Amino acid sequence: MIILGIDPGFERLGCAILEKSPKGEELIYSTCLVSDRKFPYEKRLFFLGEKLGKIINKHKPDILAIEKLFFTKNQKTAMKVAEARGMILFLAASQKIPVKQFTPLEIKIALTGYGRAKKEQVKEMVTAILKLKKTFKFDDETDAIACALTCSSVSANTGPPLD
Repeated sequence: MIILGIDPGFERLGCAILEKSPKGEELIYSTCLVSDRKFPYEKRLFFLGEKLGKIINKHKPDILAIEKLFFTKNQKTAMKVAEARGMILFLAASQKIPVKQFTPLEIKIALTGYGRAKKEQVKEMVTAILKLKKTFKFDDETDAIACALTCSSVSANTGPPLD
């Protein structure tokens, strides 16, 4: 099974392709797509959608795992991230890719066993589970991998995760 993990955003969008097989999980690809602040918001969304569409077409994921929004501060930012999530969900639906959504709490519990784990603890578990030597410039990339790993874990325990 090929899982596309997404940490949604409009400035930075984390993306990971994880292959799950009987041998375990393998990270095939990961990146953080960064939109240019100089461009109008709609062009930034278009850029992200275009890049993500190419990743989808290249890797042909069986499922998309995306982090649910959790905002306590800036509502203006929350709206823009929600719109970016809408674009991502549209891309998945247009390619008939099932979507599974996870809260940050669910991701932290799946990877560390503790819902209030710090970002660094999640990053350490991602690195340990996948035996990675790579360091990541942005947390968004690590978060996308963590989301894909959560989906893999859930599908192992409950069958194919479909919403």
